Amino acid sequence: MSIKDDLQAELKAAMKARDRRRLDVIRQIETEVSRHATAPGFKGEIDDDLYQTVIVGYVKKMEKAKREYDQMGERGRDMADKLAFEIEYLERWLPTMRSEEETRRLVDEAIAELGVDDPKQAGRVIGHLMKTYGDLDGATVGRLVRERLQ
Repeated sequence: MSIKDDLQAELKAAMKARDRRRLDVIRQIETEVSRHATAPGFKGEIDDDLYQTVIVGYVKKMEKAKREYDQMGERGRDMADKLAFEIEYLERWLPTMRSEEETRRLVDEAIAELGVDDPKQAGRVIGHLMKTYGDLDGATVGRLVRERLQ
């Protein structure tokens, strides 16, 4: 079953259950997918790859926002809880990422392969890794490359 079909089934179930939180997050993802699909220069299909791209981006934004609400203490608690629910709910459609240990090994291999030893060339290593492997967390890759090249 595709992610779109999954979300449609979830939307119907959420409507029957009058589950406002699930309705909100599903509708937001559908809005984001529509926004991506109608953006100038979009070429492709509305498929699982697009849905995963949208969900990954949305979850990253919500994680950042949640951290900010957490810092607000009691004033931000309700919103942080809402975002935590959304993040947890969407995790089932996120691609499985490589572990930090495996990412570290790939970073070391890429640095050796490219012969890079200058911190100013970190972007070259990061770009190489992100193009070669689709299941790496960009923030982790960036941090590990910069640590290694210092």
